[in-house]
Amino acid sequence: MKLSIDRNTLLSAIQNVQKAVSSKTTMPVLSGIKIAAERNGLKMTATDLETGIETILPADIGEEPKVQIMEEGAIVLSARYFSEIVRKLPYSTVELEVKQNYLTVIRSGSSEFMLHGLHPEEFPRLPQISGDQTFSIPAVVLKDMIRQTVPAVSTEEIRPVLTGVVASLNDGQLRFVATDSHRLAQRTAAVEAPAALAFGNVIIPGRSLSELGRLLPDDDSLVDVVIADNQILFKLEHTKFYSRLIEGQYPDTSRIIPTVFKTKIRVGTKVLLDAVERAALIARDNDNHVVRLNIKPDRLEISSTSAEIGKVSETIHPSEFSGDELLIAFNAKYVIDALRVVEGEEITVEFTGSMSPFLIKQPDYPNYIHLILPVRIN
Repeated sequence: MKLSIDRNTLLSAIQNVQKAVSSKTTMPVLSGIKIAAERNGLKMTATDLETGIETILPADIGEEPKVQIMEEGAIVLSARYFSEIVRKLPYSTVELEVKQNYLTVIRSGSSEFMLHGLHPEEFPRLPQISGDQTFSIPAVVLKDMIRQTVPAVSTEEIRPVLTGVVASLNDGQLRFVATDSHRLAQRTAAVEAPAALAFGNVIIPGRSLSELGRLLPDDDSLVDVVIADNQILFKLEHTKFYSRLIEGQYPDTSRIIPTVFKTKIRVGTKVLLDAVERAALIARDNDNHVVRLNIKPDRLEISSTSAEIGKVSETIHPSEFSGDELLIAFNAKYVIDALRVVEGEEITVEFTGSMSPFLIKQPDYPNYIHLILPVRIN
């Protein structure tokens, strides 16, 4: 294998696929990136057997091609050392050449590294995914759906299904739901799909979606999504992202979302977020990061107390209030996570009682809700 490539182009591709490199493995090949020089360009692949990322760098893009293939071939190189070497190379052009016994020469100007590689046939093959369950969604919309739901997935392996986001599709509306039993995030969006296409209980690991979110561009380019029996594939322009699906039945969360409320407020998103973050400075020292919210018609009193540290209290004013006065307590982290992914300048919060779940919504935007269970206080 022998090729020449633009350093920044190579580094960007390495950073993309490196997200799927296994950090803890007994298989040395999984800590590497497979680099395959083919007639049409350079293909780079990484996998930890749960997720896989494949990026293709075409040789014929632009007036001055970024990749020139002189000799086809493949090699697996340590992701850690390869990325660090490329990042530190002095010139904009990098040459790669594989010698005997998988010794790989990396040159840039007068700088030359020799890196031991592994046989490419030892590298696991990514699954071949095809099927009728295929739809398309703008990259920026998918990125927002991930950003607004993944914070609510469980980090506990006791119930594996809760470590993922469950996806369903009906009437062209894609829905993501995540819950860790203490909070729930739900986001829906219209997608391009065949009229008859419908599915449910597709559970995508939260970790996989987090990595996918970092790959997605902030534009309206379409991402094609293909769902198979135990795998899901996201196709970007030059990158494919594979993930296994979590087996099991996701709980029916629709029954826990309240539809009748006793108290409703409307308040500035940043105003509330800043106040809760200040209260969290004290709350993080107590059990469950408890912050109290005392709701009155003309003001919201936010406070937290720690026997060892001290206490904090603050008053902010809602732009709207309806219903009954209410005192409620909650985990500050859950509310902060919810408010940080809200896009609007104001939110509405709907309460059914001091010990019942409450909903955080964006006014006039029903596609996103965040439900949080309160904390019992004496």
